Amino acid sequence: MDGIWPAVVAALLGLAVGFLLRGFLPARARREAPASPDGGGVSKDTRQLLRALRSSVLLLDAGGSVLQANPSAYSYGLVRADRVVPAAVNELIAKVRADGQAHERELILPRGPLSGAGEIIFQLRVMPLSEGRVLVVADDQTAARRLDQVRRDFVANVSHELKTPVGALALLSETLADAADDPEAVRRFTAQMKRESRRLTALVQEIIDLSRLQEPDALVDSELVALDDVVAEAADRVRVEAESRRITVAVGGQDGLHVFGDADLLTTAVRNLLDNALRHSDPLSRVSVGVARDGDKVRIAVVDQGEGLSPEQQQRVFERFYRGDPARARRTGGTGLGLSIVKHVAADHGGEAEVWSKPGAGSTFTLVLPLADPPTTSSSIDPTATTGAATQP
Repeated sequence: MDGIWPAVVAALLGLAVGFLLRGFLPARARREAPASPDGGGVSKDTRQLLRALRSSVLLLDAGGSVLQANPSAYSYGLVRADRVVPAAVNELIAKVRADGQAHERELILPRGPLSGAGEIIFQLRVMPLSEGRVLVVADDQTAARRLDQVRRDFVANVSHELKTPVGALALLSETLADAADDPEAVRRFTAQMKRESRRLTALVQEIIDLSRLQEPDALVDSELVALDDVVAEAADRVRVEAESRRITVAVGGQDGLHVFGDADLLTTAVRNLLDNALRHSDPLSRVSVGVARDGDKVRIAVVDQGEGLSPEQQQRVFERFYRGDPARARRTGGTGLGLSIVKHVAADHGGEAEVWSKPGAGSTFTLVLPLADPPTTSSSIDPTATTGAATQP
């Protein structure tokens, strides 16, 4: 926000100079001056300046009509039919007119007239000008505030998630020492300690993976990666887990596709998608992974037959530590970082992660990446089709 104020001050000085010149020019000269296309005496330079600003900027006349507003103000719905729309903004403007002082306030406004349209956080500054005019500057702070919240949540969740298995291990070790003469209790507590140790190991490894992805040189040594090898290795890593859950993992799709990137990171991403699918699938069900070319992109889709996700869960499923069903995550050992890692891997490779889901109908998570091979023809192959060999438990 600090960066826009020199430009705003320059605009205000331009307006002031214009008003002074109007006062000294003879009446006849003013009558002969060409009228502004937008009315209200707004100069061309001022209009161009307002259009160039990233902030949403509005210039109002003494009657509250909008003399000039840049495209951003219209796109956010602050202006309609030359009037300021949000009631909260109009209230702040009225306060500025009443006391003649500039006011700054944070406002949370709806994104649109429909319910459930979401909200925008604006840092709003309203300043009085001469001749009853008012300047309104609004900066969208939604993304910055969300990033701050995500960071705070990440720190809090890491602390909590690490404390849980560490505390459990400490408690179990004390209990085990007290039950040294009871072989059955020793076996039971030892099994619990193994589960907590695996959970702690997985959590630490995923935090390390996530930290690595946030380094600016994560993909400095990109190479040509065969997706056949990536998918085969990822399926092999989850084979034991699939057999223990009595779930079939089927691998299929197109062969011979390549991308540029890091083979280990891509294998981790596909394995995380398979891990997620296994955790949300019932015994004797099927998890499929398919690879398909889509023009100049390649799609790696993992399909499960689980409980599915609601629209609200789909919006947050790639967030760090987000778990739609915390109770199920505790039972299955999920850390809430796997899908976040998938999203980061996709972004670092110039791609994206997608999800399709419907409650009761399972989910399809897709890793979309730029194809290394030059495109020739668009593929019509369904990425969810998995007609290849299956890993049968």
